[in-house]
Amino acid sequence: MHFISEQFLDEGITEREFTLGDFSGILWTPAAASSSTPVPLILIGQPGGFGIRRMYPRLVARALSAAAHGFAAISIELPGAGTRTPLPDVEQARADLSRAVSAGDQPGADVIDRLILSLVDQAVPEWQITLDEVLDRPEIGEKVGYSGGVIAIGTRLAAIDSRIAAAGLFAGSYVPRATIEEARQITIPLHVLLQWDDEGNDRGMALDLFDAFASTEKTLCANMGGHTGVPHFAGEDAARFFARHLGSSVG
Repeated sequence: MHFISEQFLDEGITEREFTLGDFSGILWTPAAASSSTPVPLILIGQPGGFGIRRMYPRLVARALSAAAHGFAAISIELPGAGTRTPLPDVEQARADLSRAVSAGDQPGADVIDRLILSLVDQAVPEWQITLDEVLDRPEIGEKVGYSGGVIAIGTRLAAIDSRIAAAGLFAGSYVPRATIEEARQITIPLHVLLQWDDEGNDRGMALDLFDAFASTEKTLCANMGGHTGVPHFAGEDAARFFARHLGSSVG
């Protein structure tokens, strides 16, 4: 992990941009984080295809909220996003999906698999490499949560990496068939957000995925409204969820 920039935000929060292999990311740490008081870590997911620069205002807002609760936060550039090389299969699948939606048709399972799975297959190992590096830092504690982003990425990561202690997932993207099966392996605490009228989400598939999770503690927070209509209090609910399961250095 090679840090290429550093700046200080409000409340003494440190923001460091880094490169790692052929991808980049941003690490935010609260002022209280130190080798003597290591803090839990939140992995901040993001939608596929937009890029970390375009998403930065939302990412930094989430990081500042995490820091206010005593957490460090980190986000990485997803495969095919920003200045990274596009993923050909994903680009073609995105075009096929757009044609199906424009025609008023339900996207086929093959289109959803091509759209999501190649992204998941590359993004999850990169998240694990990132975890290997950042958890070696003395100011970062052992407890890790995953928050938001492409739900199939969060599901795969939680299913295969025991370092993820809790996950807050956003049911705001299409779900491949394989993701339903992976959900059956997950037993950590989950907080799932669903926008009931999300035009880009198959509500029935989102409910099937929630039902498939094997966790004995899982909460579905469903709100009326579309993809961008997430109410402010939903973020507060998610923060309390992570505070319960990761602990907090605040208060």
